Amino acid sequence: MKLRFIKMHGIGNDFVVIDCRAHPLNLSSTQIAHIGDRHTGVGFDQLLTIEPSRSPDCAFAYGIWNTDGSRAMQCGNGVRCVAAWLHRAGAIETGMTRLQSPSGPVAVELLDNGDVRVDMGVPRFAPADIPLSLPAADPYRLRVGDADVEFGAVSMGNPHALIELADVTTAPLDTLGVALSTNPHFPQGCNVGFAQVLDRAHVCLRVWERGAGATLACGSGACAAVAVLRRRGKLDADVAVQLPGGTLQIQWEGEGKPVWMRGPAQFVFEGEMDI
Repeated sequence: MKLRFIKMHGIGNDFVVIDCRAHPLNLSSTQIAHIGDRHTGVGFDQLLTIEPSRSPDCAFAYGIWNTDGSRAMQCGNGVRCVAAWLHRAGAIETGMTRLQSPSGPVAVELLDNGDVRVDMGVPRFAPADIPLSLPAADPYRLRVGDADVEFGAVSMGNPHALIELADVTTAPLDTLGVALSTNPHFPQGCNVGFAQVLDRAHVCLRVWERGAGATLACGSGACAAVAVLRRRGKLDADVAVQLPGGTLQIQWEGEGKPVWMRGPAQFVFEGEMDI
């Protein structure tokens, strides 16, 4: 079986994008993980499928799979790449469009300079919405391994935990990130962000993504970080979030309002792989 794909990235968060508008994706989680292997496959943080919309309010739908073959519910950098892919394919015009994500409808705006703005939805802080099996708190406190950990938690269509650090370069992604991501108090797992507040308009962020590991960027993680930190009174409404792969512009007016994310989407190459 020949699988045609396009490789894309959003500030280093990289994707294999597959056109499934005519035929659904018919791959097992093992096959998806094989494509995601950076030594024997193509390599990606997430695989994205472009699909017909199942809602009359949305132009198209998209699916998301992690490197390990598991499904994901939202991907901020990914939806920008989906919108850019559809625009290059002549399927949508510049301006505002609604797409159907696995976690619900998403409004996207293609700007004249090639950037994409995305309405990432209203942050949900209630433990049942994240989901998180702890009483509501900010910060939450857990014993993780041999450490007492304080973190904020929020759903951006997928679950996020956020830990503040004085220096994000010391973020323990592959130790605490892994342990908290798989902690049983998060029944669906979670993405773990480590944030350093530089000033009220600038944050440095590193993220351990469930099912993918440490990535160069995480769009929903950037939104989650701003939501948690602004709710604590530490940030203004417009924030530049610096990730290893680049910077995302995040805007959140506050409680009950959606988070808007702005950033680029880049095409890398097209290819065909034997499956």
